Amino acid sequence: MGAVVDLHLHTTVSDGRLTPTELIQLVARQGLKVVSVSDHDNTDGLAEAYQALKEFPDMRLIPGLELSTDIPGDEIHMLGYFVQYDDDELQSVLTRFREGRLERGQAMVEKLAEYGLHIEWERVREIAGDGSVGRPHIALALVEKGYFKEPKDAFAEYLGRNGLAYAHREKMTPEEGVAMLSRIGGVAVLAHPAQLPDLESKVTHLKEAGLVGMEVHYAQYSPGTIARLLDIAKRHGLIPCGGSDYHGLGNTGELLPGTMGPPMETVERLEEASRKLTQSSS
Repeated sequence: MGAVVDLHLHTTVSDGRLTPTELIQLVARQGLKVVSVSDHDNTDGLAEAYQALKEFPDMRLIPGLELSTDIPGDEIHMLGYFVQYDDDELQSVLTRFREGRLERGQAMVEKLAEYGLHIEWERVREIAGDGSVGRPHIALALVEKGYFKEPKDAFAEYLGRNGLAYAHREKMTPEEGVAMLSRIGGVAVLAHPAQLPDLESKVTHLKEAGLVGMEVHYAQYSPGTIARLLDIAKRHGLIPCGGSDYHGLGNTGELLPGTMGPPMETVERLEEASRKLTQSSS
């Protein structure tokens, strides 16, 4: 039996390939009961997702967000759940981040050309549509041109953090991300943490800054990795979260929503944590 909770999902508002309506329809077919749309640096898909949810009264949507934060030599993604996404200061920050994504995208296309990989910036924008331009859109353009078989292949050498064509953009530090999410009632959760070096020390430091949870039940992790992360979460008093991180990019082996997710108890604990944050800030 698959999971009934999936707290990590993306739409065309950022770098997913399904619209918010299409995503809600898919997760309903998958039998999910609680989901979170958690687009990168963007909450614009939530209104459409809530509208689509009216067709599925037995399903619940948690407003979410995935922030890209920066550390020396690496990046940390921070999920926020139950965010007050109409907050003006939040939207001002996210708008600035999306503008940075555009500048970064153009710079990466120019760098790719230096290595003989020629794609058109206009085509990348077309693939992104009305969404926030991300590296997966560049990867899709590269696949379309025949340079790579699958989008994930483009990241290994060129688009990943240490890739040849990588370009930096404005980001927060993880501590700043936690602080901003906490201010708007958002429960801060460390995303896909298994690849981070010195995870224990990072978790300890970020918990002091206000981190509440971390992803454990993540679709791309082995049972052994999940067990290790669950142990870390328990020892540090963090809520074990997770989901499919579904984008619909067409990579071989991409798992559907509902393949992996946390228990319903996680939702209850996140909601309680959000209530405490809201009360403390009022």
